Amino acid sequence: MVPSSRHCLLLVGTLGVFVLERAIKGQRYSTLIFTLENTLRNCSCPADVRDCDYSLANLMCNCNTILPPAVERSASYDGRLTIWFTDMSALGRLLNFTLVHDLKLTLCSTNALPSAYLAICGLRRLRVSNEAKPEQSLFIHSSGDTGSEDKLLQSHKKGQPCTSVSFLDVALFNRNSSLKSYSIENVTSIVHSFPGFSYFKPFPMASNQSCVVTVIY
Repeated sequence: MVPSSRHCLLLVGTLGVFVLERAIKGQRYSTLIFTLENTLRNCSCPADVRDCDYSLANLMCNCNTILPPAVERSASYDGRLTIWFTDMSALGRLLNFTLVHDLKLTLCSTNALPSAYLAICGLRRLRVSNEAKPEQSLFIHSSGDTGSEDKLLQSHKKGQPCTSVSFLDVALFNRNSSLKSYSIENVTSIVHSFPGFSYFKPFPMASNQSCVVTVIY
């Protein structure tokens, strides 16, 4: 029996809904955080947004305003995290003691930044950009992060210490030189090995476990 046109349309419509649902479920959203007019916005975006285009971010992404007390230390970000910033006021609260594997930082101003370090856990890819020079990218291959990303995220959420930490000097946004890094393995104490980073004493490191330390500059 030849199916009627009505049945064909119903079948096509059902298949279309099925394909759309699968596409939505398979789509990986990224997190975008930016400050605008003294407010902090946390957005979930289906695609990359042009740097520092706040209007487009509010249009394309699902954004919510978060209050400074709600900025959680030792947070974890699954997938890509992009932060647009204009100064250091919120950047430290957002990134210090945070687990993020894929990070992009964009300076949306011409302000010079002081030499200050951020401590980031589990960083594997870093991208930086500003208005004066094109985007730079850096991959960090660390033997300290073994296992799946899901396991790392779950362990961090349970308060377990991370096995690799990256110290990022934000003054690199003032320089014209290329992005660089060096790593040191089997570090048992950040305070003893890096006296200049003594203000990171509370960084979650196990007393009986070594970690990999990467300095990015």
